[in-house]
Amino acid sequence: MKEGSILSVGTPLPAGVSIDLVVEEAATAAGWRHTPDGWKRPPAVSTLRKNKRYGLGFSCGFKNVGFSFGAPEQCTATIELRGGADVEEAILYHSGADCGQGAHTAMIQMAAEALGMPVSKVRLVASDTAHTPPSGSASASRMTFMAGNAILGAAEVALMRWYNEDRPAVGTYQYLPPRTTPYAPETGHSEPNFAYGYMAEAAEVEVDIETGHVRVLQVWCADDVGQAINPQQVQGQIEGAIVQAQGYTILENLVVKDGRVLTPHLSTYLIPTVLDVPQKIHSLIVESRDPRGPYGARGMGEMPYIPFAPAIMAAVYHATGVWFDEFPLTPDRVLVALKKAGRTTA
Repeated sequence: MKEGSILSVGTPLPAGVSIDLVVEEAATAAGWRHTPDGWKRPPAVSTLRKNKRYGLGFSCGFKNVGFSFGAPEQCTATIELRGGADVEEAILYHSGADCGQGAHTAMIQMAAEALGMPVSKVRLVASDTAHTPPSGSASASRMTFMAGNAILGAAEVALMRWYNEDRPAVGTYQYLPPRTTPYAPETGHSEPNFAYGYMAEAAEVEVDIETGHVRVLQVWCADDVGQAINPQQVQGQIEGAIVQAQGYTILENLVVKDGRVLTPHLSTYLIPTVLDVPQKIHSLIVESRDPRGPYGARGMGEMPYIPFAPAIMAAVYHATGVWFDEFPLTPDRVLVALKKAGRTTA
């Protein structure tokens, strides 16, 4: 995939295609090397132990930013500037939800940058239906992209009014991204999204061929976030997504029979604990600016989640020679497949 590549829906990718950059970053960090014959996988990273097999897998992907396939999309922000001769305080009114990902911090940072002020002088009034205009949901990896563009527009309007001697100076701006379209009923033609984020992951696993347990040792996760508004928060989102995806891929076994959930408790539906997470997560932040994003920023939240399962499947195959097309990779499922393939002897 590259600039101008045509998707299966018959339209080109939006500008800013960077999957080659994240593939290079993740593969190189995990030990792959370019040769005249193409990429070469490194030898197993860990030392072979009795009944343990080690493998290294790789995957890559891309993720939409924003609502898709014609869903209405907008985000609105208001900025109020207060002071005398100089701006003494800026108040940002925004409805965007912070679910723990640090969105509100990023909003304040972007407002401060747009206004040329320190973050200490920017105050956020968040999600107050009496004062904050609608922003759309904190979903679809959209909040930084959409909120940032709305904030930049509101800052421009507020500053213009300030320079025209309005006191206080209030600017409101509604950001409307390029439209998207649903599938055409007969042809499938669509313009599904206005922006994407790109990511690649490598994963090293240990497979116990006697018990079927899969342990994730290391993950290298490269994400093109366009511009890291807050790099520490980006790293936190990478690590959080990896842990969530590990639960999804290896532990969390939802069993339903005749409409009844048979694994309704945390004793039977297992989620990762601190003892289950990878020994090392390498967060590789790539910054190739999106031409439509605020300061070039793309989305972030869901991106590291997507390539994890296929990277693990590839790593388990590298370790054992057995492909899995079902998950979670619970010990019984792994052991049955290894026995069937004759791979359970040391």
